[in-house]
Amino acid sequence: MKMKEKLSGARFRWLNEKLYTTEGNEAFGLFQEKPELFDEYHEGFRHQVESWPENPVDVILDQLRKTPAGTVVADLGCGDAVIGHTLTKQKILSYDLIAKNDKVIACDITKLPLGANKVDIAVFSLSLMGTNYIDFLKEAHRILKDGGELKIAEVVSRFPDVDSFIQLVEDLGFDFVDKVMK
Repeated sequence: MKMKEKLSGARFRWLNEKLYTTEGNEAFGLFQEKPELFDEYHEGFRHQVESWPENPVDVILDQLRKTPAGTVVADLGCGDAVIGHTLTKQKILSYDLIAKNDKVIACDITKLPLGANKVDIAVFSLSLMGTNYIDFLKEAHRILKDGGELKIAEVVSRFPDVDSFIQLVEDLGFDFVDKVMK
């Protein structure tokens, strides 16, 4: 059993590295060609989360629960669509590379099948993966309504200089409101 866990962990690390070092359209193609890799990645991810003191999606869920009924939320890189399965009074649009259930729309996050100015809140919870993550942010800006909100939960190591990342996000047209670092 130990050997199987080690192999599974190594496979997750390889997939994780692949997602961070390729463009989103390449990852989309890879997972469309081999959907079982998506399952392997998320199995490894769920195993990782078990050791964390707090899951970022839980923090975002707590924030979203306080939003008014009918708030339109785009969960970009939703995985298993935890937000979409959990919240009922908001309208959750769940997007990822593979549609693992009926809540998820499979797509490249740089080309969302959604018109401009349609969303109140866009969420990236550990999903700013890919060398073209700036294109993901631009797409989030496109779909957000005026005054809409962008929520990002990401590991600090993803961005060597968090202040530079915040400046980049502001340069894309977002207003910085708050950061919480844990």
